[in-house]
Amino acid sequence: MASSSRTRRTAVAGAVVLTALLGLYVWLVAAGAIALIQTGKVVGILLGAAFLVLPLVVIWVIAREWMLAIDVQRLADELAAAGELPVDDLPRSPGGRIDRAVAREQFDAARDVTEAAPDDWRSWYHLAFAYDAAGDRKRARESLRTARRLYRA
Repeated sequence: MASSSRTRRTAVAGAVVLTALLGLYVWLVAAGAIALIQTGKVVGILLGAAFLVLPLVVIWVIAREWMLAIDVQRLADELAAAGELPVDDLPRSPGGRIDRAVAREQFDAARDVTEAAPDDWRSWYHLAFAYDAAGDRKRARESLRTARRLYRA
């Protein structure tokens, strides 16, 4: 249990550091955009205004991802308390790659459960991790978003 707690703290610390670095980058871009606007020249004003959009988009994306991470952790905590948290026990190659054939079998099983219970956030959570093991990160995130939406409903 202590190892799990330490791993979680390390992951959160890493995410906070990366977010802080991204925040510094956004601040520098915004400062540059404002400097361009302050030139008073039409081209500078137009470029500065365009560059101000980038920090707004980045801030929106960061906030959205942090909210998803917080909600997914809540879901994981609830599943762990119920003894239903997915276990990563897939066989791996010596290099650490997941055996895709076994991952596909588990994915098919998770998909079948989700199709049978499309309004159950737990099945979508499990499907997300099956997608991730199968290498489809985009659909994994979509499934986590669906699980979160169903959980909140």
